[in-house]
Amino acid sequence: MNLRIKFFVFIFLLAGNSIFAQDPLRWEETIQKYEKKDSINPSKEGANLFVGSSSIAIWQDMDEYFPDYYVLNRGFGGSHYSDLIHYADRIIYPYHPTKVFIYEGDNDIAAGEDIKAIFEEAKQLREMISQNLPGVPVAIISPKPAVARWEFRKQYRKLNKMLEKYADKTPDTEFIDVWTPALDENGEVFTNIFLDDNLHMNAEGYKIWQKEIEPYLVK
Repeated sequence: MNLRIKFFVFIFLLAGNSIFAQDPLRWEETIQKYEKKDSINPSKEGANLFVGSSSIAIWQDMDEYFPDYYVLNRGFGGSHYSDLIHYADRIIYPYHPTKVFIYEGDNDIAAGEDIKAIFEEAKQLREMISQNLPGVPVAIISPKPAVARWEFRKQYRKLNKMLEKYADKTPDTEFIDVWTPALDENGEVFTNIFLDDNLHMNAEGYKIWQKEIEPYLVK
């Protein structure tokens, strides 16, 4: 291996494999679709706004789980905290929500991102929302357990503890634990709450989320 190749290998390993996967521009088309949708049929202000990765994005019947509340789903695929930071001025602030619900960290961990780095991004996003939407409360939804990612459970638990402690000491910030209620009496993740990929949830999984999230919604 010549020196030039060694140099590029070193840079790749140093930066981490996920540096390319986290390019926020991969979501530009998705964000533009939301913007086009809003230009045709503008969303009302004051929603319980849900943003985050695929666990939010595929929950397209969210309003049926919360019929007594105004909920707005603006999730996008396999996003990371860094993606929400990049698009916050287009996917969060313009909606002038009553409350923001964030689900991220799941893909960040699976991509091998450092737990402390993920936590710092979560704090950065929370501070950005505070600056741009003063007084608007934020609920951080814990990364969920999944059969397909059970090998990362230690990292998930560590991040969840950090996020919970942060929420406890941060004004207008709450932590919603969807990890614990998805575990059986032996501490193993339920296997009947997922689609065939053992990662994304089915209706049974979202019933768990419904129960845990509803007390935090604002009318």
